[in-house]
This record gives sequence, C-alpha cells and structure tokens, in this order.
Amino acid sequence: MTGFIGGLFRFRRGPWEMLATILIALGVFMLMQPFVMVLYTYSFIVTLIGTVMFIIVSHFPE
Repeated sequence: MTGFIGGLFRFRRGPWEMLATILIALGVFMLMQPFVMVLYTYSFIVTLIGTVMFIIVSHFPE
C-alpha cells in the first residue's frame, strides 16, 4: 500500500500530521460557524484532539 492510507498504516509522520492539521482546522471552523450549536459545542474538543495528535505524531519517523 502506498500513498496516504499506506502512510497511516505504517505510522509515517506526513499523513498523520496532515490528518491532525485537518482536525485542527475543522475544530476552528466549527468554533467560528454561527449556525449549528452542536458543532460549536464540540469544537474545542476537536481542536484539542488535533493539537495533541500533532504533538504525538511529530515524533513519528519520516
């Protein structure tokens, strides 16, 4: 398996950092949107999970 999915299964830094960055961006988007209260409610936890994930995966091998 190659590419993004293969990198996830082999615990490579690039794909996991991308996934963590997407989670952080999703959490910020959820925080800033004014329409759906459920998204706003879970925005902090999504951002926090993405941030902690980014810190952890930054120690994965290239």
